[in-house]
Amino acid sequence: MENGLLILGIIALLFLSMYGFAYGSVALEKIKYRKQSEEQERLEAIKQARRQQRQLARNEKLEKLRQRSEQIRVELNRLEKVNLQSTINEHDIVEKMKERMDLKQNQVAS
Repeated sequence: MENGLLILGIIALLFLSMYGFAYGSVALEKIKYRKQSEEQERLEAIKQARRQQRQLARNEKLEKLRQRSEQIRVELNRLEKVNLQSTINEHDIVEKMKERMDLKQNQVAS
């Protein structure tokens, strides 16, 4: 009877080890799959963070370009006004000089 219990114990141990081996490989696959998915999520999060940083950099650069464009437009308008005033002043000066020349010519002719 002792031998029967020993054989029964060995057979039970054999079945338990077969079950453990089968379940162990499935468990290892699940663990490996979980690690891969976590790594993939981590890499995706890193990619997303980089994309956001690049987008922020692009937005900042665009905003700087818009501000610079606005500054240039304001400066051009100011220069245009200055140029227009300068042209008007020059025109007035030329008209005054013509009047003086006409007065001198009329005085010389008289």
